[in-house]
Amino acid sequence: MPKNKTILITGAGSGLGEGAAIGLARQGHKVIAGVQIDPQVTTLRDKVKELGLENNLHVIRLDVLDPFDVNSALRWDIDILVNNAGIGETGPVSETPIELVKKNFETNVFAPLVLSQKFIAKFVKEKKKAKVIWLSSMGGLFTPTHFGVYCSTKHALEALAESMKEELAPFGIQVQTINPGAFFTGFNERMLETSFRWLNETNFTKTADLQASIDAQVNVPDWKLNPQDMIDEMVRVIPAETGKFRNVFPPFVEDMLKDLHAKAWLNTI
Repeated sequence: MPKNKTILITGAGSGLGEGAAIGLARQGHKVIAGVQIDPQVTTLRDKVKELGLENNLHVIRLDVLDPFDVNSALRWDIDILVNNAGIGETGPVSETPIELVKKNFETNVFAPLVLSQKFIAKFVKEKKKAKVIWLSSMGGLFTPTHFGVYCSTKHALEALAESMKEELAPFGIQVQTINPGAFFTGFNERMLETSFRWLNETNFTKTADLQASIDAQVNVPDWKLNPQDMIDEMVRVIPAETGKFRNVFPPFVEDMLKDLHAKAWLNTI
C-alpha cells in the first residue's frame, strides 16, 4: 500500500469516526468520510473548509442501509475500509422488542458486511493490497448486564473479522478490529437511554431497577474517558501496515478483559 492511504470511514458524522477522519486527513491521508444524513454532509463539509482540509477530506452521504449510497461509495478507489457506523440498544434481553434487536444487527452487522464484501471483491479482482477494519468495542469481548443486544452485535463482528482475517490473508488483504473502551462521545450516553422509550409498567423489568443497574455500571470515574485519546489511537492503527489484529484501548481495559476471560471458566449458575 502507498505511504499516504485512501481511507473510507463510515459513521463519520460525529464522535470517534469524525475525529479519526479529521486526524487522518491532517496526517496527509486522503479520507472519504461517509455520513448518514444530508445535514451531516453540510455540517462536516463546513468544518473541513474551516480546517483547511478540503484537499484531503471528502464528505459523502453513506447510509450503510441505503443500497444506492453503498453503490455510489464503491466508485472510490480505496486502500482501507473502516466500518465505524453503528447504533446501540440497551435494556433487558429478555424483553427487548425483537424488531429493535433485528435493527441493531442490520445496522451493526449485516449492512457493514455487505459493504465489506463488495469492496473485498474489488480488492481481490484488482489484486490490491488493502485493509478492512471493524470498529468493535470492549463490549465485543464481554457482556455487561442490560447491554446484551448491543454487545451481541459486536461479538458477531469479532467472529466475522477473525474468520475474514484468515480467509483474506492469501490475497494480501489485512483485517483488524479496534475495540474502544467507554469513551463518552455522545454515542454511549444516548445508547443508555434507548430502552426507556419502550419500557413501561407492563414489563417485569422495572424502570427504576434498570436505571440503577446502568448507573452502577457507567457512573464510575474510570469510565469517563477522553475521546481524543481514542481518536489518536485510531489515527495510529488505521493506516499502519503492521500491528495487532485486535486493538483494545486504553490498556487498562485490555487487562480487565483478559482477567474476565480467565475468570469466565469459573462461572457458575
